[in-house]
Amino acid sequence: MPNITVEEIKNTPVEEQVTELVERKGVGHPDSICDGIGDAISVALCSEYKKRVGKILHHNIDKSLLVAGQSKAKIGGGKIIVPMKLVLGDRALNKYGNVEIPVNDIAITTARKWLKDHLRNINPEKHFIFQNEIQPGSADLVDNFEREKIGANDTSAAVGYAPLTETEQIVYDLEHFLNLDETKNVFPSIGEDIKIMGFRRGDELKITVAMAFIDRYIESQKQYFTQKESIKEMILDYVAEKKHRINKVSIDINTLDDQTRGESGMYLTVVGTSAENGDCGQVGRGNRVNGLIALNRPMSTEAAAGKNPVAHVGKIYNLLSHHIAAHIYAGTPGLKEVYVWLCSQIGHPIEDPMIASAQLIMKDGYKVADVRDQVNKIIESELQDIYNFSDKLARGEFMVW
Repeated sequence: MPNITVEEIKNTPVEEQVTELVERKGVGHPDSICDGIGDAISVALCSEYKKRVGKILHHNIDKSLLVAGQSKAKIGGGKIIVPMKLVLGDRALNKYGNVEIPVNDIAITTARKWLKDHLRNINPEKHFIFQNEIQPGSADLVDNFEREKIGANDTSAAVGYAPLTETEQIVYDLEHFLNLDETKNVFPSIGEDIKIMGFRRGDELKITVAMAFIDRYIESQKQYFTQKESIKEMILDYVAEKKHRINKVSIDINTLDDQTRGESGMYLTVVGTSAENGDCGQVGRGNRVNGLIALNRPMSTEAAAGKNPVAHVGKIYNLLSHHIAAHIYAGTPGLKEVYVWLCSQIGHPIEDPMIASAQLIMKDGYKVADVRDQVNKIIESELQDIYNFSDKLARGEFMVW
């Protein structure tokens, strides 16, 4: 039986706090590229392991690094001078008995496919160099997968919460909206590298957008700044439909821009990501597993993307804590907010964490004693179902960035 604690905390819910900061790094951000590819490789390896040997083997692809290239962006279209480099790490078993698993081919093929699927202006064969540093794992961690009961392969803690605040939901939804095909059809100059920072003070929300423009769709400096204003108006209209508590919204786009600096005063890129020239990327530096960097919240520090979904609680508990929190919030009356903490001990079964803790912020007139049994049952049920949950992770059914 897991060690479960349910308690009330007297914190002010984030929605009611005066100041709130929320960030999301979009699909084309260098950190998101690393997270997305790392996790896609894990999903591909899980599928191949099951196909070849009937089970998932030890692997963790959570140490990848994207080394920025060099480009010369200019109005009307520039060029990539030095390709970007993606260094793929860390561990994956490439042989099981007499069965060979082509880890390198799987990793490179998956990375190229992810780039083609998510970044419409990138040619992976032309714009990327791939350096594979994935090696077999240590004997003890590999052996963990051979045991009758696979244990957690790390002592690790995670925290999840529910519900999202209005600011969190707006920031999350806005990045997805700006990267929709429908939006790109109207503004093909918008690259996939979009970073959004939402700053709420009281009922006023200030949104700062860093948006890579693709140079070949820009005909002049005037058009660039005119498009910025058009996109700003589009964002204001979009957010107006989403807001309820927030009364006032302001938008700033590419605040480093300077009309007196020519092409150097515009955020122009050749293929739509800062990784082509300005910024490197790394797994774990981007969004948390719920797609946000919410600074008012407690956050897990594990890089979940690319970790194996069978034993690595740095992935499983990160996502499961949010999943349990959402279930508790949806199924329990009288809650303003819920936080769920999970902590494993290496070698112990993943369904039996060292601690599973629910912290509840109650509405007026409600008491923890009234809901404790119900919350306990939800946590117990979710932990009993953890292997079905990890199967879904192995199939890539949950986005982890």
